[in-house]
Formats: sequence, structure tokens, C-alpha cells
Amino acid sequence: RRSAGPHHPVQAPGLRARGRGVQAVRSINMRELPDNLVSTHRFEENNRAESLRLISNNSGNCLHLKMSEQAMNLADLFRQLEMNDENIRAVQLLGIRVFNSFAASIKLCLSGYYQTSVYVLRDIMETTFLIDLFNKDRSLIEMWRNADDKTRKREFSPDAVRKKLDKRDGYTTKKRKLKYDLFSQLASHPTNILDYLLHPEKNGDAMIGPFVSKQKLDAILFEIGQMAVEFGIHFRSFFPNNWSEGCAARHSFHAVSTEWIHTFRPHVLTIK
Repeated sequence: RRSAGPHHPVQAPGLRARGRGVQAVRSINMRELPDNLVSTHRFEENNRAESLRLISNNSGNCLHLKMSEQAMNLADLFRQLEMNDENIRAVQLLGIRVFNSFAASIKLCLSGYYQTSVYVLRDIMETTFLIDLFNKDRSLIEMWRNADDKTRKREFSPDAVRKKLDKRDGYTTKKRKLKYDLFSQLASHPTNILDYLLHPEKNGDAMIGPFVSKQKLDAILFEIGQMAVEFGIHFRSFFPNNWSEGCAARHSFHAVSTEWIHTFRPHVLTIK
């Protein structure tokens, strides 16, 4: 199994790196960066160390990160599946998107950028909803791939996807919409509740730049763990049953997700 990173970026057709530009990038080093960027990075790394210390003393937070690793493993493994099928390739690209988003959200959370971490989590939620829709009706993948802008907005906008899922599952409480709207209000759109994630203390002043808050760290790691369970349950269904390379990753995900659900959602007895 190939490592998740580092990877060589895929260049778009017709685009080539220009020598002078590459050389200019290579000539930059930390000593040439503006002092404030250097100090901000140092602050981020100190926050990361403090966050990891807090996590090490909390078995639940350790489980959330373990759960996210399992979900990312599924995405990393599935991208290596070689099939001459454009629909499968589309799902692989969605998996790559979610892998990158989990990595970014975790990094931002550990560094103390809680608002932007949740912003990225909303992207994972949106993509997971789409994968869930495709999982139960594979014909929609080709429709989505070939959709023009008007069709895509009508059939596959976040709101349209949520409505299709609620209708399919017989849900009437609109929990998907409520969760999506909450993430949008907290982190994605400039609303009057945006500042909640910018305050180290409940009644304190907003802080510019990253900071460590145990309460916000705990809450966001829980959401990361929960999102990892939901993504993995739907995404693993795309693994071919006869694909031996995928068996270990699926079994490992099942074991950790069962532990996560029994720990945080004990009323759910089984994972299908």
C-alpha cells in the first residue's frame, strides 16, 4: 500500500511549470518571510503542541482522531483502485477531496483556527451527502458528471441533495439542513453568531489569530469523528466485494467505527 503522502501534484493538461517561476519559489526560505508570518507560524506550532497535550489526556478525543484516520485510509486506498470506469473515477476524486479536507480541518483545529476548521468540515458534510446519494443510486453519478450548470444547481445543489436524501429516507425533521445551516452560520457566512468561534472565553473579547480553547477543541474533534463515521459508512460501499486489497481497510474501519458509535452513540447497536 502506497503512503498517503507526500504526493506529486497532478498538472492540468496544457499547463507547465515555468523554470524562472519555480526557481523564484525555491529561492524563498524562512529567513526571507516577513517576520509576522514567521511568528504566526511559530504560534500555530505552539498551539498544536498544547492541543496534542490536551488530546493525550482525553481518550474520547484520541478516538475521534483515530476515527478520522480510518476514514482517510479508505479514501487513500480507494484512489488506488484501477478501473476503466469514469463513474468510479468521479467517486475517487470525491474521496481525495474529503481526505484533503479532513487533513486540513484537523490541522486548523490543532493550530487553533476553529472557525476555519468548521468551515472545512462543512465541505466534508456537503460531499458526504453527495456520496450518500450516489451510493444508493449509482445512475446519478453519470448524470452529475455530465450536468450543465443549470441542471447541476437544480438537481445537485446542497439543498437539492439534502431534500432527495430526506425524501428517500423518510426524514421529516430536516436534521441534515439544521446541521448544515449551523455550520454555515458559525463558520462559512458572516453572520451575527460567527464570533462564537473567535472568542477564547464565552464572555471575553474576540481574538485575532489562532488560540487554544479546550471547549472548542473538544467540540470540533467530536464533529470530525462523527463526520468520519458518516463518510466512511457510505464511501466503503463503493469498494468492490471481490477487491482483496480493500478488505483489511474495511474491516479496520468497521472495528473503529463500531467502537466510536458504542462510545458516543450507544443507542445505535449495529453498523451495516
